[in-house]
Amino acid sequence: MSQTLNKLKRIFLLREISSFIMLFVVIMVFFAISPLFLSRQNVGVVLEIIPELGIVAIGITMLMISGEFDLSVGSVFAFTPIMMVLMINWGMHPILGITTALVMALGIGALNGFITLTFGIPSFITTLGGMMIWRGAVLLITGGWPPFFPPEINTHIIVGRIGIFRTSIFWYAAITIIIWFILERTDFGNWVFATGGNRVAARAMGIETNRVKLFNFMLCSMLAGFTGIIQAFRLRATIPSMGGGLEMEAIAATVIGGTALMGGVGTVIGTLVGSFLIRVIDNGLVMARAPSYWFRVFIGIATISAVILNTYVRERAKKMRC
Repeated sequence: MSQTLNKLKRIFLLREISSFIMLFVVIMVFFAISPLFLSRQNVGVVLEIIPELGIVAIGITMLMISGEFDLSVGSVFAFTPIMMVLMINWGMHPILGITTALVMALGIGALNGFITLTFGIPSFITTLGGMMIWRGAVLLITGGWPPFFPPEINTHIIVGRIGIFRTSIFWYAAITIIIWFILERTDFGNWVFATGGNRVAARAMGIETNRVKLFNFMLCSMLAGFTGIIQAFRLRATIPSMGGGLEMEAIAATVIGGTALMGGVGTVIGTLVGSFLIRVIDNGLVMARAPSYWFRVFIGIATISAVILNTYVRERAKKMRC
């Protein structure tokens, strides 16, 4: 009996527990509304669109754990594939065009980090400005019109089909595993948690907190750019408005998954579940033929509920421990 109780305590102490509970409940509700919700075809649709939120949310998770934000990811999500397509249209080899576009995304993250850390500006303000700058740059460069998507681009490696899956889901899985390993099994992961938890103490321990934060800014921006390329490859189109509102969805997925807004606490597995939850809600509302504006309402409810539920179960677990 005591062993069972101890196992329950460990489960309740998981930061992911609230998102797991909510995901299960939401799936059951939508399945009850429409049995086709769990059909093979619909599951394939959900798995097809999850990477385009989840990979961005993983970058946000790393950055938030270290105590910073990035509101510019949605704009970088649009800017990167559009620059890729334009450079290829100008005669650049597709591989070089993709690489150069990703380096640009990396540079945007470096710029965000440099401004934030050098001038002591809150990252919320820096990246809010970046969000408007890069979205404006997209509209300025394209004139608001989608650029021609080059037919010579081979999209199979990134978004090709294997049964009901697209290869993008395997990219998502690989990135999730790598970032989980970095956070949970390396010294750098400990530095990320220490930097977000108590920056002064982390500095006293000899951790280069600025370098940790700068790395995470760059990683976050590059992952956003890569995800934009994934969507462009899937649609075989680059739309100037793509990625609109993505930053809020990514932050919501991260918070739902148990990452603390103030830094120092977070989990990649929780973000994975949070991303699934958001896309399941999106898809479930479509299956239920609900008006599209309900999506934002449900995501807001889910975000608040996850934080409340996570706090409640952890308090209960602490009482069980006593």
